[in-house]
Amino acid sequence: MPAAPRPAAPSPPRVRLDPAHYEPPRIPHEVLRHSSVPDTLAVGRPGKVGLLELAFERVGGRTELVRHYQKSPLQIMRPLYFDPYRPDLPVTFLMSTGGGVIQADRLRTDLSFGPGTAAHVTTQAATKVYRMEHDYAVAQTFLTAGPDAYVEYLPDPVIPYVDSRFYQRTVITADPTATVLASETVLSGRLARGERNAYQVFASDFELRRPDGELVALDTVRLEPGGTGGRSGSGSVDGPAVLAGHSVMACFFAVSPLAPARELADLLDAILAGRGLAYGVSVLPQDCGAWVRVLGEHTEAVTRALGAAWDAVRRRLIGVPAPDLRKT
Repeated sequence: MPAAPRPAAPSPPRVRLDPAHYEPPRIPHEVLRHSSVPDTLAVGRPGKVGLLELAFERVGGRTELVRHYQKSPLQIMRPLYFDPYRPDLPVTFLMSTGGGVIQADRLRTDLSFGPGTAAHVTTQAATKVYRMEHDYAVAQTFLTAGPDAYVEYLPDPVIPYVDSRFYQRTVITADPTATVLASETVLSGRLARGERNAYQVFASDFELRRPDGELVALDTVRLEPGGTGGRSGSGSVDGPAVLAGHSVMACFFAVSPLAPARELADLLDAILAGRGLAYGVSVLPQDCGAWVRVLGEHTEAVTRALGAAWDAVRRRLIGVPAPDLRKT
């Protein structure tokens, strides 16, 4: 079982650059077997450790960014207030100064939302994970939602390129009175170029915890197209218990005390039915919410389905529709 998340309090400079801060406490063995010393910039060298710390609080009737630390390649522009239905709710786009994730990168993002805050966090574009000849890359996100907070964390897809090795860990620590909507999407490669399951390994852990560290739910993904120690591209992830021949996989979590868990699960099922996608819906442990896993062949169809799920759950929980994020 993964270790409990470390607190999202401000970190002094020397702690931020300590490997114990940006390295996960546990690396999946499917990824760790690729560990090596790069012949280019090694782990911990300048530009290889990206850090982003954002803290939001309720100020004067709306949610404001009150603390901000960034270390390249991770950064943000200022939060924007363009949601016509919730003008108090900032939308923050996570950005990277690089073109994507490369070997030996270690990225950590800490997002803290105080009591009564409301915010939306997404990425500027898809996360591209490039080919790796040495070592692997890691991206961790720690999201903390305080009492009565309402948080949406809906990043764009991850695209693992040929021979990439990537571990993604998301830890959501939510107060029992908080609402968190979160999603994760991964493509099988650069689909427009016909690239499919040619990465070496994609691993993901999604953890839902309570403030005391209690683990409520854990979703793990381990994709190795070439199998143990094998070459990528052999298609071993296409089995009926894995991707079943699909090219896009996504999940959507709705953690909230504002509606019964079974009602949220039924709502997600109704939204996804008839869209031609493979999916499964269930309530989360302790009836703290509901979640759905979606498989599809085309990015657009899965993206539309997740958007419809976000909109429907948002209407049910806070009574307003989802805004246009203006990414295109």
